[in-house]
Amino acid sequence: MFWPYPVSLEYVLMLGYAVMLAMIALVLELAARHTHRRSVETRTIGFTYHPEHDIWKCPKDQHLFPIFSESSRKVAVYRAPASACNACRSKADCTDSNNGRQIERRIPQGLEYGMQRFHRAMSVTLLVLGNLILAIEFIRSRGLYPRLVLLVVFIAFCLAIRRLVYDLRPKPETTRLASHLHS
Repeated sequence: MFWPYPVSLEYVLMLGYAVMLAMIALVLELAARHTHRRSVETRTIGFTYHPEHDIWKCPKDQHLFPIFSESSRKVAVYRAPASACNACRSKADCTDSNNGRQIERRIPQGLEYGMQRFHRAMSVTLLVLGNLILAIEFIRSRGLYPRLVLLVVFIAFCLAIRRLVYDLRPKPETTRLASHLHS
């Protein structure tokens, strides 16, 4: 016999539901990362950032120089000279501004964007709900092995929650990066 203790249908359903919540949280995380990456790439398509010079370079070899930075928002704004953009044949495809193409660069700090934070909070909520289900079933179930399975899954969820919540908190090195940007 594979399983020495009989388990109820409720046990199987609760465990399955908790695991399904974790899978939904994982899919939500993957979708959020993909969407964020695509969003950032779309805004700067064709442009290349050169960190050694702190400039962006457009497909027509014009440089976008930093014109503004705000450490509280952890953002830097880069702009190409208006004269270069206004004389460019590709201006209509690039920008409608007469002041030159502008790019906003955010200093990476983990979950800095609102939608990323929202998706992360939803993932954490789903895992906490899964843990609540596991804890209730742990109290209800009988036998060593069923409880051991629940405990292992519960601990795995706790570790995942800890990791996700850790990424939600601001990191000290971002403050350092922001002060470097502002100087």
